[in-house]
Formats: sequence, structure tokens, C-alpha cells
Amino acid sequence: MATSGRRPGPPSSPTGARALALLLTGVLFAGCSSARSGPEPVPDRSTGPAPRPSALAAACEVELPTAWRSALDAGELRPPAGQRAVLTDTGPGWTIVQLTGGDRRRAALIRADGAPRTLLDLADPVEHQLLAADFDGRRWAVFAVLEGRTLDSPWSLYVWDAETGSSRRLARADRPGPLPQPVVRDGTVHWAQGVGDGKAAVYAAPAAGGDPRALRKGVMDTPFTAGGLLVWRESAGSGTRLSATSLADGRPAALPDPLAALRDIRSVVSDGGTWAWVEGESAPRLMVWRSGDARATPVVTTSPAVDGMDQLRISGRLVTWRTPETSYALDLSSGSYAQITPAYGYAQARGGALAVAYSVGDAKTAGSRPVIQVVDAGRLPGLPRCG
Repeated sequence: MATSGRRPGPPSSPTGARALALLLTGVLFAGCSSARSGPEPVPDRSTGPAPRPSALAAACEVELPTAWRSALDAGELRPPAGQRAVLTDTGPGWTIVQLTGGDRRRAALIRADGAPRTLLDLADPVEHQLLAADFDGRRWAVFAVLEGRTLDSPWSLYVWDAETGSSRRLARADRPGPLPQPVVRDGTVHWAQGVGDGKAAVYAAPAAGGDPRALRKGVMDTPFTAGGLLVWRESAGSGTRLSATSLADGRPAALPDPLAALRDIRSVVSDGGTWAWVEGESAPRLMVWRSGDARATPVVTTSPAVDGMDQLRISGRLVTWRTPETSYALDLSSGSYAQITPAYGYAQARGGALAVAYSVGDAKTAGSRPVIQVVDAGRLPGLPRCG
């Protein structure tokens, strides 16, 4: 995804307004950015748990190693002739992209061993855009399509069945609410959408068909997965907190005390064992907490890496994020981070893959060339250590 967002509607109280404002500071921008183009798939190989040093500490910035540059160059995607690819999401052994060529725009799934497989031909090849997607690696893919050029346009959620090769619409959002970021696990689709009065609901529905079930309703942000949990930020008094349900049964789930106590953070991500988020407004910092730690650690605190920090992603030892100027990758095993793209590029670490996308030349001109690269993150050497 690139820029995205269904902005929540007017809150019903001053307290709601404060909570809503805090939620909006963490909105992810995904789906419409010219910097994001589709990566090629990677082998199904996870980076595994982040290697655990004796203690987390403030990280230093280092130069991106030649080995990383070479690996990224070797992982460049070559879209079909005459088509332009835009990255939507990537995971272990798969990538979902938007492909545009001629008078056709489509959502496509690319596996590690095959050509793009069409998930859906978008009804309007100019106005409609693919915003977000997920794939269970076997049968079910889910994806959201924005039905207009502006981020307050309605969007529809689709489910694709690999056994039949067909898609069906599962839901449509025409009220203000969170950004679409659907999740499919064990045959169940989870997502959130606006329901009116400035509120949203988290839903679960069988991918094979069946009525959606509302799991939670309130003023909330886009849910994300954290191991076996579905987690989101929601209003709590005059601020925001984290809430969670189990992906297995949809029941409310408790978070570890250091996470349950957090308030007014943004851009939260997790792989279940390691959590990262942005904390602070005037002096933002990247915080990291790992299971068993007594407290979170401020890991990245200096400009320009923290300026406008957003769109955090995590895969094993790697945490990536974007600023208004570029993107970075933090290596928890070495305690260092590096700029990973040229100006205005995008980086995404997820499910064992590391994807980067940027434009050579002005992305708004016909002569520009999008560059999309995906590597198996587990094969990358550690970033250089500090000092």
C-alpha cells in the first residue's frame, strides 16, 4: 500500500475529538504513492526470531553494506512487458501487486515459482486502486480496492479462492473509518471499517462464505497482527491504548503489562515477540520491546531518521520505517540502522521478506522508471555494528 486512509468522522464528544486526533496522527499512508511498485516474490523462508543481545540500547546509523545493495539489485522485479507494477503487500513466498497496462488494471498474486495470477480486474482502470492485501500462502487472498482517487472514497473488500480462481466481494465501506488492512488466518478474514458516528467495528468472517461477526466497536485505528493476536489502537478517556483479540476465536485477549500500559503511541507493529512503535510528538523516538523485557527501549532517537517516522514494519531482526524523505532499516542483532532507499523510497519488512521501491527520475513524469526489489531477509548479513 502507499497513501491510504478513511478518516474517521466527527466524534460525538470533546473526549472523542481528542482520541480521534491522536488516532489520526498515526494513519498509515499506503496504496497511492508513486514510490511503491510491486516486488518480486521471495522464497518461503522466515527470518526467525530476532537474535537477542544481552540488552537493547540506542542504535547508531551506518552505511548500507555493499552486500545489501547487491542483494537488492539481484532481487529487482521485472513486471510483464508494457505493464507497471505497484506494490501492495508481500509475505513469505508471495507478493500482491497492482498491474496497469493499456486500458486494464488488475490485482495480481505472484508466487515464488510462477507468473502473476489475476485476482480481480478493477472495474475502473483509472479511478480504482489496490490498497492492501493478505494471503495465507495456500488458498485465500483478501484485498481492498479504493473506488476513487481521494482517500475518503468508498472501498470494497474482496476474497479470492485459489481453488476456483475467482473473487467475491465480502464487504463495502462507504462511511468514514480506519484504513483497510485485511488479514486472513486459518480460513477467517479480519478487518475494520467505519459504522457511523465516528466509530468503527472490527469484523471476522469465514473466507468461504458466511455472515460477518462484529468483534469490537469503538473509535479505533487499523488492526494489525501480532503473532496470534489482532491488535489495534482505540480511544481511552482523553487518549488511546492498545486492545487485542485472539485470531483463533475472536475473544478479547490480554496484552503483556508493559504493552497494556502504553498510551498515545502510533505506528505500532509486532511479529508477536518483538514490538516497535513511535512515541513522542516534539521529540519522536522509535521504541522497541521484546517478550520478557521489563520495559521498552528508545532505540532510534536522532534526526533525520526520526523526522516524520511512520509506516513501521517488522520481520524477525529487521524493523523498517519511512520518513517524508526516505526509508530506513534497523537491525536488532547489530544495534544499528541504515538508509535503505534513495529519496522518497519505501521499504517493507514482512514475513521473511524485505521489499524496497523507489523511482529513478521524477515519479510524476513519463520518463521515470520504477524500481522494485525484494530479497529474502534471512539471507542478508547483519548491518555493521556501532563503533
